[in-house]
Amino acid sequence: MAITETSHEMADMAWDPATFSAKFDREPFGFEHNLSGLDLFKFDNLISLAEKYAAFDQDYFVAESAPAPGAEFYSVRTLFRPPHEVLPRLDTGAYRILLKRPENFDKGFAELLRHLFAKVVEASGYLAGEEIVRLQSGIFISSATATTPFHFDPEVNFFCQIEGDKIYHVYPPDAVTEAELERFYKRGIINIGQLDLARRPQNREFVFSLRAGRGLHQPQNAPHWVEAGNSRSISYSFVFETASSRAKGRARSCNHYLRKFGFNPSPPGINPVVDAVKSGTMQFVIPARQSVARSVRRVLGR
Repeated sequence: MAITETSHEMADMAWDPATFSAKFDREPFGFEHNLSGLDLFKFDNLISLAEKYAAFDQDYFVAESAPAPGAEFYSVRTLFRPPHEVLPRLDTGAYRILLKRPENFDKGFAELLRHLFAKVVEASGYLAGEEIVRLQSGIFISSATATTPFHFDPEVNFFCQIEGDKIYHVYPPDAVTEAELERFYKRGIINIGQLDLARRPQNREFVFSLRAGRGLHQPQNAPHWVEAGNSRSISYSFVFETASSRAKGRARSCNHYLRKFGFNPSPPGINPVVDAVKSGTMQFVIPARQSVARSVRRVLGR
């Protein structure tokens, strides 16, 4: 059953306003929500939703559990099977399923996303004046004890546990060095960022014990790994990027090349005028590099 106008308006996330103001997009913090009671997240309804994904293999990800938190993200075996075939088999193995952008497949999820993001905009005090260049959600469904390996994402995240338990290990963004971020952003693509878990400072780790009704805010570029509890886990998250965060990423990509030429560039935020020049430069350089790379691949038949 899709969320009705009444039910999606009842969906809520609750946090301490002072904590939100102090930590938003700087440091992880927990909050409570009531999404677990929505019919959208009933397992039978999720199977029906997953059936709609069968012909859209770019909109889902199905993989086995990582053998260890520090495993390389894409070294974990991927299952080339549609999600609706794997969902009924969660208790026969250790699987991780991601249904990307459910708002494109079900009107109820589109309404839920708009409603929840409006709450974040209201709480932030400044996002209303920002250009949002990407806003999307995802549904994570995992077998008991499944592990998602260590990585970071180039987006701001609000993560809600719907069913089962999860232990969420997350570090603040400043646990990633500028050089590490620059190597990621030089590619100019939206993807996960691979990092070495062993190099993170242990005293900077936040550990959230999540159950239905609890969630966490994950700042952009905050590295993390996740382990499911002893039963099936269902989670929902929504993420976004702004024009200014994209510009900061382009400034970091410029810093990558400056560093290669022996310079010691200042990180984004120190000098806004210089940041704007760096970002503007890379707006032309990154597409050109990607175009050349595509042409080379075509010539080589790859």
